Amino acid sequence: MDKNQLIDKLFSVGAHFGYAPSRRHPSVAPYIFGAKGGTELFDLEQTAALFEDALDYIKSLAAEKKTILFVGGKAEAKEAVKRAAARLNMPYSAGRWIGGSLTNFNEIKKRLAKLEEHTTMREKGELAKFTKHERLLIDREITNLEEMFGGLKGLTRTPDALFIVDPRHEEGAVAEAKTMGVPVVALMNSDCDRTNVAYPIPANDSAVATITLILDEVTKMYASNTPVTPPSTPVSN
Repeated sequence: MDKNQLIDKLFSVGAHFGYAPSRRHPSVAPYIFGAKGGTELFDLEQTAALFEDALDYIKSLAAEKKTILFVGGKAEAKEAVKRAAARLNMPYSAGRWIGGSLTNFNEIKKRLAKLEEHTTMREKGELAKFTKHERLLIDREITNLEEMFGGLKGLTRTPDALFIVDPRHEEGAVAEAKTMGVPVVALMNSDCDRTNVAYPIPANDSAVATITLILDEVTKMYASNTPVTPPSTPVSN
């Protein structure tokens, strides 16, 4: 996409709106253009350039079919995060970040295995051998596990990168990513700390339209640059 077109798109969805100057994190100061009506405004030329850098990184991940964990638990981000993950068949966390999701992944894998085991048993009708009370307890456990870890189903190892909407809100995820050496790409407003974000996208992270635009471009970039595995050719005798 042409840079001017990208800037126009960002402007049209209100990506330039930050918060009040009193809420600004010092690390975001270089990306601020000015203020109007008590609201700081992002320099969309810088935002567009940084967004392009982030998309180049997404492209490199796609080329090697790397795994991205999408994270965004606040109300404005949940549905967009789920949609983006679904389009790419990637894991997501669209609720409260579960501590240890990265730093104690072996324990998370056990929970995921338990979820898969119980779900499979229920689908096959194998819960009939349990008492009514036991079935009730198992159903409750499935519901709880699905709510907490459902977005991580299919994740078998630590992801290669995180895409985070609002790293201030998701500070637990950022901290674990830093500990594990997992790069973070983040849509971040003026109140966020960019210190531990490898690929910042300074823009309005509280507007559904902005979040949707950013995630749409990310998913398109990944999907269009993922190598297609050719079908295996039968060996002739």
